[in-house]
Amino acid sequence: MPFDTKLIDDLVRVATGAFGAVAGVREEARTRLREQFEHVLSRLDVVTREEFEIVRALAQRAREEQELLAARVAALEAAAKPAAKPAAPKRAAPAAAAPAPAAVAPAPAAITAKPARKAKAASAAAPKGRRSRAKAD
Repeated sequence: MPFDTKLIDDLVRVATGAFGAVAGVREEARTRLREQFEHVLSRLDVVTREEFEIVRALAQRAREEQELLAARVAALEAAAKPAAKPAAPKRAAPAAAAPAPAAVAPAPAAITAKPARKAKAASAAAPKGRRSRAKAD
């Protein structure tokens, strides 16, 4: 039985066209997806790589300067310690020399009772269950 070469050629052409169409769809999907990502990233306020690298370099330089300054402060403190006189130990002051804390006198009962009387007088003037206009405002 002889093979029909025309049929095989047609099948190969259809398969090649289908693969080409799939490749085209793939490229179209990739392009659309990239556009969507760029759109979303533009709305997110994301820094660029260049900006990130600049800030990273600044932070690294600041850290190095901070370490140098810390070492310099430590060296200055070490140099200042021997030059300072050793402080004489402080003696505790005698108890009699210290002034006694002042005693706080309690408030007179008449002063503390006045606000309570005013509150009773105000509540007695207004009928129970109703609020006066002055209080409502």
